[in-house]
Amino acid sequence: MTSTRARWPQGAACRSIDPEELFANAKTQNRAKALCTGCPVGTECLAEALDNRIEFGVWGGMTERERRQLLRRRPDVVSWRKVLEKARRGHARPQAS
Repeated sequence: MTSTRARWPQGAACRSIDPEELFANAKTQNRAKALCTGCPVGTECLAEALDNRIEFGVWGGMTERERRQLLRRRPDVVSWRKVLEKARRGHARPQAS
């Protein structure tokens, strides 16, 4: 059985675009990042890139340069997935009853 974590790409906003758009040069990276805005699996995507030290492409709305800077600032983080999920829960708005 495939875990939910392994299936996150199926819900990605970018799943139907040309992958080359996510591995864009510096001039067109903002367009790729904009695609990530509001993506339902952005947290999972970014965690995947950070936890696996993926060097190229836009993942979870961050460029490779932005991810390298984050990794340098927080070398103590063992699991970005846990950090990002905790942050997401902390920012979730309570639902109206």
